[in-house]
Amino acid sequence: MKKIIIYGIVFLASVNFALAQNPKEIPLDQAWKDKISELAPEKANFPFKKKKKILVFSMHTGFWHWVNPHTQAMIQIISDKSGTFDVTTSTDIAMMEKDKLKEFDAVVFNNTNSKPEYRNLFVDKISEDASLDSATVWAQANKLENNIIEYVKKGGGILLVHGGDTMLNNSMEFSKLTGGSFDYHTKQQAFQVRIEDPTHPLTKSLPADGYNHVDEPYFYKNAYDELDFHPLTYFNNAEIEGQRKGQEKTSGKTYVSWIRKDGKGRAMYISTSHNAQSFENANILAYFLDALQYVAGDVKVDETPIGK
Repeated sequence: MKKIIIYGIVFLASVNFALAQNPKEIPLDQAWKDKISELAPEKANFPFKKKKKILVFSMHTGFWHWVNPHTQAMIQIISDKSGTFDVTTSTDIAMMEKDKLKEFDAVVFNNTNSKPEYRNLFVDKISEDASLDSATVWAQANKLENNIIEYVKKGGGILLVHGGDTMLNNSMEFSKLTGGSFDYHTKQQAFQVRIEDPTHPLTKSLPADGYNHVDEPYFYKNAYDELDFHPLTYFNNAEIEGQRKGQEKTSGKTYVSWIRKDGKGRAMYISTSHNAQSFENANILAYFLDALQYVAGDVKVDETPIGK
């Protein structure tokens, strides 16, 4: 009987641990929105002369992140409550045309995951038109990619959230623009996101010792290896379980968020988060509002790349 009780306790403990490492999906209902609204900052940390316009682009063709609509709602809530931004949301690829992009001060690419075959969101979508041959599909896709690159160089800002870095994952040009491309992620796990420089204006909303949450630790490739960006947060590689066999990193750090100046514009990446529960944190909400202000051009900060 004692053995049965012990086994039962062990089983329940293992189930609870598994659930803790893989948070269940939560509905995007009014109760959750109210919780985020209560935690959201009352006002922006950085002064601004006028309310700017941002586009939250949430189209995906590949992996569907259940947090996608929650992330969109979170951005809407922190923008509305602080009175900082007018938010437009869309999943229409036409929003990547030049005349549409120029309507916005910044664009958020919200979990814009592409399919594994080409790792090109635009090719995936355009090729749905069966009347187009491959050459035409790629030409149109390249045009949209170039629109984004030119948009930033001329002064626009982009923020990529979590899986947003997979949208044009095999393009070295886009990788250079954003600071890196997705390589792989481990299993979900609780880990400490640490602060690279607690005195940097964009990290002051976060605790000096960082934050702990359950997420997919992301590893990167392509332009990431050049470190042509200014890092903001990171995790210690030795603390991450389940790394790719043969590529285990037992020392050093991998960055979780960073910023990059390109031409007159700005790019930022934040890996947080695969789970909406991560947004139930006032510090993280304030950090996202700071990020939006940065890419929209409301604040000037140190953007010195560490790779140079």
